Amino acid sequence: MPFPETCISSTEACENAVALTPVSTDQLPAILDSFDEKQRKWLLSTGFQAKSGSVALLAGDDGALVRTLIGTGKEKPSPQDPWWLAAVVDQLPAGDFYLDADIDKKTVLSGALGWCLSHYSFDRYKPAETPKRTLIALPEDLCAEVKRLASATATVRDLVNTPAEHMGPAELQDAAEALAEKHGATSETIVGDDLLDHNFPAIHAVGRAAAEGREPRLIDLNWGPDNAPKLTLVGKGVCFDTGGLDLKPGAGMRWMKKDMGGAAHVLGLAQLIMETGLDVRLRVLISAVENSVAGSAYRPGDVIDTRKGLTVEVGNTDAEGRIVLCDALTLACEENPDLLIDFATLTGAARVALGADLPATYSNHDALWGALESSAKATGDPLWRMPLWDGYDGQLSSTIADLSNIADSGFAGSITAALYLQRFVDSKTPWSHLDTYAWSQKPRPGRPMGGEAQGMRAAFAAIQDFLDL
Repeated sequence: MPFPETCISSTEACENAVALTPVSTDQLPAILDSFDEKQRKWLLSTGFQAKSGSVALLAGDDGALVRTLIGTGKEKPSPQDPWWLAAVVDQLPAGDFYLDADIDKKTVLSGALGWCLSHYSFDRYKPAETPKRTLIALPEDLCAEVKRLASATATVRDLVNTPAEHMGPAELQDAAEALAEKHGATSETIVGDDLLDHNFPAIHAVGRAAAEGREPRLIDLNWGPDNAPKLTLVGKGVCFDTGGLDLKPGAGMRWMKKDMGGAAHVLGLAQLIMETGLDVRLRVLISAVENSVAGSAYRPGDVIDTRKGLTVEVGNTDAEGRIVLCDALTLACEENPDLLIDFATLTGAARVALGADLPATYSNHDALWGALESSAKATGDPLWRMPLWDGYDGQLSSTIADLSNIADSGFAGSITAALYLQRFVDSKTPWSHLDTYAWSQKPRPGRPMGGEAQGMRAAFAAIQDFLDL
């Protein structure tokens, strides 16, 4: 599979390379006038109207393909649209291509990223045959940046796409340790009953029913100089979610291999940070569990302890993500990070509110949200701010514990889940929570059905902006 190292290159355009020319509907008349009569007649006969995602192939006198016009519709290519070039990749034959147009560097980057991601396929169990199409003549620094972004996205996709049989808590630990070893980071993991000895009772409670070899664990990766700004990423790593004793129906359980999507995102983001060499003291915390059904499973109505000392009444065992996150968030705040971000596939309510493609984003810090909002727009990696509405906080009350893990009504489920997490975050710590789907429901240009990185590129840019790196 030519991804991502061999599908883009800084090699200069060669004799056999095919020019790619983006054309908007407004530009089409001028383009037609620039061709000779033979080429103009050919274009008119094909019905090419520069509609978005359309192509027109032009041959030279020897019959070989020499130029491809790429329709972009009413709009010209934009850095806010990483899929403008991805829309046509599958319509191109194998070979070398180069962009033949006056396009700014950021727009070229977005197009090259989409080009790379169009070549992604998850081929662990079923080989994929992808024609080798190489985008060449890119600036060397841009090429390196695109490869980093594409590779991090592929990391997220691969982790999410891997079935739970081969991506349990132990395998998630292996992935974190391999990443740490590659980049000179350290990684420590607390496993099974040792979680109780180290005061992570909530993580243990959710994962204790898993089979031998799939015990719950807290993964702790550290990288970077001690005197750099402290950045901590927390990820929900529920490697499979049955719902626990509040068992999910079959349809609701079908794709629960993706419930470790938050962990996948923080590992992909950590990879991007380390490969870029950002000047941060990075810490990655992942609560890795399997929410299983067994005699030792935690039960509805149980009251569990947390690292922060708050007691939690279990209103529903299928609201387990917030329980495993709360211990990790407490640990994160104990060292007063300069910035704390968590990723989690936390609630179906977020999907009802915003759909599959738009992560519900919460923050206790307006400047942090400002950086995220700006970066989301600039990178074409959308986020939407949701309110940490204090008026709903009382819905988490319990008569026998400090709080419940679910609200007392079915309304505003994503908000009340975020409010639960906020109980375990120091109010002085700039914090953002991304409730992401981590999944593409249907194939689209550059985005095959399956695991997807959502908000990762926006967060990466926002981190640099917020920490002034």
